[in-house]
Amino acid sequence: MKKDNRDLNIESISEKEEDKTASQEVLEKFDTDARVRKMKNRSIAIFISVIAILYSAYHLYITYNPMPALQQRAVHMAVGMALIFLLYPTFKNQDRSKVPVYDWLLFLLSLSTAGYLIYEYTEIVTTRGGIPNGMDIAMAMLTVVLVLEAARRVTGIILPILALIFLAYPFISHNIWLPDMLMTRLFDLGDIFGQLYLKTEGLFSTAIGASVQFIFLFILFGAFLAKSGMGQLFNDLAMALAGRQKGGPAKVAVISSGFMGSINGAAVANVVGTGSFTIPLMKKIGYHKNFAGAVEASASVGGQILPPIMGASAFIMAETTGIAYGTIALAALLPAVLYFLAVIMQVHFRAGKRGLKGIPKADLPQVKEVLKERGHLLLPIVGLIIMLYMNVPIGYAAFNTILLTIAVATLRKSTRMSITDVLQAMENGARQSLSVMIACAVVGIIIGVVSLTSFGTVMTSAITSIGAGSLFLTLFFTMIASIILGMGLPSIPAYIITATMTAPALAEFGIPVLVAHLFVFYFGIFANITPPVALAAFAGAGVSGGDPMRTGFQALKLSLAGFIIPYIFVYDSSMLMIDTTGVAVNATEFALPPVMSIITIVVTSLIGIIALSGALEGYLKTEMNIIYRLFLGAGALLTIMPETMSDIIGLVVIGVITAINFIQNRKDFSAAA
Repeated sequence: MKKDNRDLNIESISEKEEDKTASQEVLEKFDTDARVRKMKNRSIAIFISVIAILYSAYHLYITYNPMPALQQRAVHMAVGMALIFLLYPTFKNQDRSKVPVYDWLLFLLSLSTAGYLIYEYTEIVTTRGGIPNGMDIAMAMLTVVLVLEAARRVTGIILPILALIFLAYPFISHNIWLPDMLMTRLFDLGDIFGQLYLKTEGLFSTAIGASVQFIFLFILFGAFLAKSGMGQLFNDLAMALAGRQKGGPAKVAVISSGFMGSINGAAVANVVGTGSFTIPLMKKIGYHKNFAGAVEASASVGGQILPPIMGASAFIMAETTGIAYGTIALAALLPAVLYFLAVIMQVHFRAGKRGLKGIPKADLPQVKEVLKERGHLLLPIVGLIIMLYMNVPIGYAAFNTILLTIAVATLRKSTRMSITDVLQAMENGARQSLSVMIACAVVGIIIGVVSLTSFGTVMTSAITSIGAGSLFLTLFFTMIASIILGMGLPSIPAYIITATMTAPALAEFGIPVLVAHLFVFYFGIFANITPPVALAAFAGAGVSGGDPMRTGFQALKLSLAGFIIPYIFVYDSSMLMIDTTGVAVNATEFALPPVMSIITIVVTSLIGIIALSGALEGYLKTEMNIIYRLFLGAGALLTIMPETMSDIIGLVVIGVITAINFIQNRKDFSAAA
């Protein structure tokens, strides 16, 4: 018997290793960030680990002991690039067991970009007054090349190509064959590369500034949470709460992936990580593999619009707009709740339509036991929210939350972290930060060019001109531009680019700053589940074994509410639960709109979202034909529209269709009995 048990354990371990390997292969296929080297040489592996740990320690140190902005950002970018050239192969199929000689050279050159700025800092700032000399220009050009190559390895080719297109613009913007609106004065090398390298309006712009000041710290916080077992807590808690319900595993996926996505902000990695657990469960109870992959993708992407952390994008928005974090988090809450409700209701109606059951109670964890074992891990998140609402500076709040996580984890043996665990969390945090860091650096090139040439004004003018003075058309074209700019990009650089390029167009119509930024933020995020470049959905298909494009369109259907909600809060900002006009004037205070306005839009939107989910699935209590689906969908849209008369008509239509459906269900039940 002992031998049989041992053989069973060995087989179980083998299956887990195979699943882990398969998940890693899927992750590497759809997320270039995961294609890292695995060193055979132990000394080199230790060397890289030490640099990564010191990189994390540097960010913890400068939280309370900051350097001048240019130097601080330069070190953050240089060391991050140096790690990239050691960790990421030049080509996809290159041998990953060693570091080629030329990558060691790139490693040293990366460090030199910060070393030069630190050494020459006084001369640059005082003597030369930011006017570049020949060596400055040479170092700037070297830095741009290194940034683009590092970004190509980590994020893929799309973002570097976009940056190169922008970088080419100031070289040709004075040519007479360009349209008048695109023409500018002549720029020389000093103008262009001085802007990118010697000022905080290019490579070292607010994008990389946000990365060094708090994005890194929140990624590090996520690494500590993961090390303590937070992912297991979310999975177990979601299973305990929703596992027994109709289509339980799909609801578990929505809940757990939403919360994890909010913390880590990495949609593709989240799809593969949580999806390796939830997708097989969804398939097991009867969900189609395309639908299972789409559910995981929709939830993981949606996590980035879910407060309190929103994948760190809320903090970028606070930095960009000057609006308090608490105001942004409150404003984003109801739209996020409506989005997740829409996904859950589609999952629920699909389960009812297919007769899919939940997981037996005996196979599920108990809420009480889950909270007893790991519930204390929620305390750091609660502490973070309290600190942020008390207006503790974001960097300080993140730093303190990391310390709180380590302290709280010691309360239970199962979550307690050893010194080795702490060091591994620091290394993991550094590694996980690289994709965001380098994306922010590339975005800095775009920001630098836009600032130098005023291209943002051109973009704003183009969008408003195409919109022909119509708010709806301007919103529509802004949405299209945001989706295109956000395709294939992580959430943070996607938001920064869309906020820089498209949000100003909405200001032409008097739309408040926060509303405009949330609008473009949504569509930059949902670009990741919008075919033809729906990376999160493709990753879900990779885990489920489904068809990538069909999974992408299924994810688009599940996420349809996310494409409607931004239009609602533009036309009626009561959904954001704040007086957005006041926010635009005073960034640190806000007032509530009339309570009845909030209640009305909450109730009508909830009813509309549920009805829309039913129309999309063709099911409420029983299946409905295409005519009823069209009427229900029309009623849902009328209810969602922020007009009193449309609300009344929509509610009547929904009520009639719902009543007919319930009566039909009773007839079917009676006939079957």
